[in-house]
Order: sequence, then structure tokens, then C-alpha cells
Amino acid sequence: MDSDNQGHRRRLRERFLDSGLDGFHDHEVLEFLLSFAIPRKDLKPIAKGLLEKYKTLSAVLDASSERLEKEDGMGPYSAVFLSLMPRLVERYQQDRWKAKPVLCSTRDAVAYLTSLLGTERNEVFYVLALDSKNSVLAGEGVQRGSVNRTAVFPRQVVEVVIRHRATAVILAHNHPGGDPTPSASDRQLTRKLKRILNDLDIHVHDHIIIAGPKYFSFAEKGELE
Repeated sequence: MDSDNQGHRRRLRERFLDSGLDGFHDHEVLEFLLSFAIPRKDLKPIAKGLLEKYKTLSAVLDASSERLEKEDGMGPYSAVFLSLMPRLVERYQQDRWKAKPVLCSTRDAVAYLTSLLGTERNEVFYVLALDSKNSVLAGEGVQRGSVNRTAVFPRQVVEVVIRHRATAVILAHNHPGGDPTPSASDRQLTRKLKRILNDLDIHVHDHIIIAGPKYFSFAEKGELE
């Protein structure tokens, strides 16, 4: 690949990293896509040829891989790669907007958390990141400990909240021994996390301890006031 082609590919990549596809012409979008499937050719004539024949970017991407493979400059890998794009977008949208669990009560939260933590043999501290409608954006175990103890650093919890852009959280951990009664350190950690998250304008709905079929809810017991 000559230096001009290499430089052109690099500039397309840098433009994309800087501002996405804003400002890209359709032939440049095709060039950028094809750069991942065709290593050394000049991609501009290939992209412009495809658009000249199929008229629109969407028509190119909707074409079958069998048809695309026969076009000038194309091959089996580049043809499959382009025809993959619409299917990939469909899959992304299905996954992005699929129904998420909504936790409207302590009972809902306990049932959801019991399925995650009820059979754990060691203590796990778990964070449920929620949106403004109490839909679960994500759930992450931020620390795993021994049978009766786990050390949790507030920074780990904050990182989960920020990463998933949560507006609220439910904190949780399990007591494998079967007694959900919180320890003094559980209460201290709950107060500390609530204070830190409140300062970030993140509402702490509850801290729930799961112990097999039993549970303890800080919110139900009035310990989050």
C-alpha cells in the first residue's frame, strides 16, 4: 500500500475518532468500512463504483454478499463485511432496547438479588445501577470476599454508577451463613456510601442483605433515613 493510501486511511480513522461520521460523504463511509476488510487497495474507486451502481449507501449495505462479491475490487471477505453492517445494527438495536427488569418494590429487588446472590458461597458486594424509572441498567459484583467478610472500597461503587450513568442504586451483599442481620461494619459502610452517592446526586434506594431465603432491607427498617 503506497503512502498516499495509507495516509488517506489514517485521516479517515482520525476523523471518525474525532467526530464520528459527521461530515463524511457516503463514499467516505464505504471507504472507511472497506479499510477493515481490504488491506492494500485504493478504496475510493471501489466505494464510488458501488454508489454509482446501487445509488445509495443503504442500498449498498442491503445488497447480498453474493452480489457484492462480483463488483470490481470486491472479494468474499469485503462483501460479507459490508452485508454484515445492517444485521449488526439490527442486533445492536434489539440488545440496546430490550426490556429491562423494573424494580418497583423491595419484594422485586429481593427476588432479583436472590437469583444472583442466593447460592453464592462467599460474600459478594453487588451494585444495581438504575435509571430514573427504576429499570436495571446493569448489575455488577464489585468485590468478592471470604465466607463471612468482604472489603468494599467506595471508589469501586462510584465507578459502576458513573460507567452506567445511573440515577439511583440498590446496594446488596450476601451472608452465606444464613443470618441476614447487618454487622456494625455493614451499617457503617451503608452510611458512608449513602453520603458519597448523595453528594453525586445519586439516590440510594436500599441496601439489601441476602441470606438464602432470608433478607434484610435497610430501607424497610428505616435505616436509610
